[in-house]
Amino acid sequence: MCICVNCRHVHNCVTYHLIQKQHNYRYNKKIISNYFIPKEALINININTNHTNKNIFFDWDLIECLSFVEIPGYWIT
Repeated sequence: MCICVNCRHVHNCVTYHLIQKQHNYRYNKKIISNYFIPKEALINININTNHTNKNIFFDWDLIECLSFVEIPGYWIT
């Protein structure tokens, strides 16, 4: 699970923005003038296959970040 959803930097973090793009998520496209660049972010990519129709899916999760500051549920605001 991506830890970004409970981080105070979720709304302007470049790493979270990248993960949203990789998930083809329709994120808010408002222009953010003060992007936050986290320190030592570790992304885990799981590769899942569906043998029935031969599809490959990638699941991107940020699992560690030195800039993480916990505020549970902050992404909802």
